[in-house]
Amino acid sequence: MRMTTDSDVEVGRDVLTFPPDFLWGAATAAFQIEGATTADGRGASIWDTFAATPGKVLAGDTGDPACDHYHRYQSDVDLMESLGLASYRFSVAWPRIQPSGSGQVEERGLAFYDRLVDSLLEKNIQPLATLYHWDLPQVLEDFGGWRNRDTAYRFAEYAAIVHERLGDRVQAWTTLNEPWVSAFLGYGNGIHAPGITDAAASLEAAHHLLLAHGLATQALRAQAPDSHRLSIVLNFSTIWGDSDSEASKEAVRKVDGLQNRILLDPILGRGYPLDVLQDTSWLGDWTNVVRDGDMETIATPVDWIGVNYYNPTRVAPADPDFVPAGPHAGLRGVALQPPQGELTGFGWEQNADAFTELLVRLSRDAGGVPLVVTENGSAFPDVVDSAGRVHDVQRKKYLVDHVRAVHRAISEGADVRGYLAWSLLDNFEWAAGYSQRFGIVHVDFETQQRTVKESAAALSRIIGQNGLPAHGYAV
Repeated sequence: MRMTTDSDVEVGRDVLTFPPDFLWGAATAAFQIEGATTADGRGASIWDTFAATPGKVLAGDTGDPACDHYHRYQSDVDLMESLGLASYRFSVAWPRIQPSGSGQVEERGLAFYDRLVDSLLEKNIQPLATLYHWDLPQVLEDFGGWRNRDTAYRFAEYAAIVHERLGDRVQAWTTLNEPWVSAFLGYGNGIHAPGITDAAASLEAAHHLLLAHGLATQALRAQAPDSHRLSIVLNFSTIWGDSDSEASKEAVRKVDGLQNRILLDPILGRGYPLDVLQDTSWLGDWTNVVRDGDMETIATPVDWIGVNYYNPTRVAPADPDFVPAGPHAGLRGVALQPPQGELTGFGWEQNADAFTELLVRLSRDAGGVPLVVTENGSAFPDVVDSAGRVHDVQRKKYLVDHVRAVHRAISEGADVRGYLAWSLLDNFEWAAGYSQRFGIVHVDFETQQRTVKESAAALSRIIGQNGLPAHGYAV
């Protein structure tokens, strides 16, 4: 990936053209699509345990069989080729490689990813490997999980094992996907695995996840050629207040700190934001888990930052002692506000302008580190009609609006190198089970039949043209 310049982006009356080497693709995650949760020596993950706990996942859904991608990967890769995807971001399931989270390596697990990578390369699809997308081996959680500093070192060892095996073919690597979600939804409000509700523990987990990223990046740097590009993927949101008042601006600052800056700043070498430390000090001195050298390790340079974006967040000031429900429970004096306008099936606000604003802001704050949109998508209740087609008009509109938002951001100076749609396939959507469909390809979970949606066809045409019309949805 090279630096994008303003001259690379053609802004015409009828067409928006992206830089010639702009990376297009789609993304998935292992636990959400692979199924085969006990096949070939795979160990249990925290999501296996969480899904098996009554009341934790809607309708009692589990990650098996999901999309049965473990057995159907070849036909899924053929599908990617038919859509013209230039890249595919997948995650490696840690419990497939080390069932107990450390020690003995399961050869059959590595062999699966060998086959997947080889299939992608045969179709000229660039593999982007994510080493952790939330499926922590249960054995490690039994010892404290991400609250336990030792887990960070186990992750670095695992990362080196996978890279040593696949690094001769995979050049783009991500350490962690959305460590904010792992920490604040897994250990803060407990709606994700492992289901712990402890705001202070979520901050400790966040630090150990960042430490894991830094240690793994160092381990990969030590054995990777210069051509390999290393990254981390973070989920961001544009934070909007309810007015222009100073109190509203203060609420925005607080939520932006705990949502966006608490992870980005340490990765970029700026340490934890002082205002966030002050905002969360009422929970006790959670920074006692930070040891000498940690911040330098966390700031090990990355080659790009992955940006996951879905919707803006609206906030308002509240009583100074009010603690919001949800993942921002480490804060006081702020209240989350309802979304506005058209919503997705998840009840999330659709606002592409917020995406442009975010990308421009992040590119400015990143200090020259380029960005790649690694997830962006929407959930809607799709159906296959009598003709065997899926007219997902709302998702297509969301996709087109947000691709245009990326183009506007580049035109305004943001260094964005690629766009990967979430998700390639309908899948197991964590605590929502199979009730929410994010895929650009429909999956019948009874028959495993794949059906290309209109949104996938639109993305395929955008990729083929490396651009899209400036107006309308006739893509």
